[in-house]
Amino acid sequence: MRTLWPRARTRRGILSSLSAAVATLALTASLVTAAAPAQADTTLCEPFGTTTIQGRYVVQNNRWGSSATQCVTATDTGFRVAQADGSAPTNGAPKSYPSVFNGCHYTTCSPGTALPARLDTVSEAPSGVSYGFVDDAVYNASYDIWLDPTARTDGVNRTEIMIWFNRVGPIQPIGSPVGTAAVGGRTWEVWSGGNGSNDVLSFVAPSAITGWNFDVMDFVRATVARGLAEDDWYLTSVQAGFEPWQNGTGLSVNSFSSTVETGGTPGGPDPDPGDPGDTAACEVSYGTNVWQDGFTADVTVTNTGTSAVDGWRLAFTLPSGQRITNAWNASVTPSGGEVRATGASHNARIAPGGSLSFGFQATYSGTFTEPAGFRLNDAACATA
Repeated sequence: MRTLWPRARTRRGILSSLSAAVATLALTASLVTAAAPAQADTTLCEPFGTTTIQGRYVVQNNRWGSSATQCVTATDTGFRVAQADGSAPTNGAPKSYPSVFNGCHYTTCSPGTALPARLDTVSEAPSGVSYGFVDDAVYNASYDIWLDPTARTDGVNRTEIMIWFNRVGPIQPIGSPVGTAAVGGRTWEVWSGGNGSNDVLSFVAPSAITGWNFDVMDFVRATVARGLAEDDWYLTSVQAGFEPWQNGTGLSVNSFSSTVETGGTPGGPDPDPGDPGDTAACEVSYGTNVWQDGFTADVTVTNTGTSAVDGWRLAFTLPSGQRITNAWNASVTPSGGEVRATGASHNARIAPGGSLSFGFQATYSGTFTEPAGFRLNDAACATA
C-alpha cells in the first residue's frame, strides 16, 4: 500500500510544527528543572562517620566518649549537631568532638590538603570560623591545631593546641592555668597539661567569640616558644568544632575556611636580599616601667649561640590594647599586634655571647601584661 503525505503539510507548516514541538520540550525541561529539589544536606549518625564539603574539608561526627546517639548534619559551609543524646561527667572527658577539618586526622585526609607541612616551611595559615551557640548544654567551642615530630597521617599527634572560643558550664581545659598570653591581637588565659597520650596547650577566651579570621601560625609559634613543639615538627590538621558534655543539639559551625601557605626551605625561610640569615640561640630580657595608661619597655637580646647574628630581627606580639608611640636603638613596626624590631646600621650585628638593647614607649588599656614570647630571626628565644 502506498502512503501519501497530506498535501496540506507545506514547508512552512512543517517548520511551525517543529517550532511548537521544540517549545513544548523546552517548557517541559524547565518544569522538570524547577521541580528538582536542591541537594540535600548529609546527616551522619555513625560514631566516626565522615563526609566532604566544598570539595576540600571533612566533616566528622567523632563520637568517642559515649554510646548515646549523636548525629551531625553537614551543610555546604559547615555542620550542625542534629542530635546529641547522653551526658558525661563534667570533671572528665567530653562525649565527642564533632568538627570540620583541613589536613589528616587518624587515617582520613581532606581532599587536596597541603598538610602535613613542616612548620619552618609554612609562611602563614589563614583560617576563618563562625560558630552558632546554644544555652541548654554544657560544652566548649574549640579550634584544634595538631602538631607532631613526624609527617603523621594516622594516630595521635604529640601536641594539641586548643583555642576555646566559648565555654558553657562547669568545665575546664586539661592541666592547670599557667598565666595569660597575647596571641593574634587577643589576650588569652593559658592552660597546659596532658591527657595521657599527648601534650595539650589551651588558649581560653575571656568571653565568647562567635567568629574570627586569624593566622593559625600565631598559635603554633607561641607553642614553640613554650617548648611544646619544634620548628622542624609538622602541622598535620586544623579543626573547628565542639566538645559537648551534656546535650549539644543545635550547636553549629556556620562557616569554616583554612589555607596553608608553604614554600619555605626547611630549617629557615627562603633567602632574599636583606634576609637576616640563619637562626641563632637567644635570650631576651624584657624590663618595664608601668604607670596608668602607659609604660616603657627596655629589651635586651643576648646571642647565646656560637655564631654571629647579622641583620637581627626580633618578633613578638603586643597584648591587645597596647600601642607603641616611639622607640630608640631599633625600628619597631607596626605600632601594635605582632611587631618586629630591627637593628640600625650601628647595631645590626650581635656577636656570639654578645647583647644589645633597645626600648620603646607605649600606651595600654585594660590590664597590663607582657608579651608571651620572642623570636630572633624566626628562632624562639628563652626569656630571662
